[in-house]
Amino acid sequence: MLDPRILEDLGARLSGIIAASPAADIEKNARTLLASFFSKLDLVSREEFDIQTQVLQRTREKLKALEGRLDVLENPPDKSL
Repeated sequence: MLDPRILEDLGARLSGIIAASPAADIEKNARTLLASFFSKLDLVSREEFDIQTQVLQRTREKLKALEGRLDVLENPPDKSL
């Protein structure tokens, strides 16, 4: 597996090279364009996704319990025995 420090060093060197060239403007414009594009998408954070997953799981559990109670109410046990 690659050492994260190597990747950080490479990124820092590339950033330095790009900052000293006309590519810096291209990078700035590309970042702005991508930020604009992503802001138009209906995205949620991983944290929000995980929270909603937990809410859905609890809702499913409650629904299953209510379906069981409803089944007992609609089909009461036969007490004539």
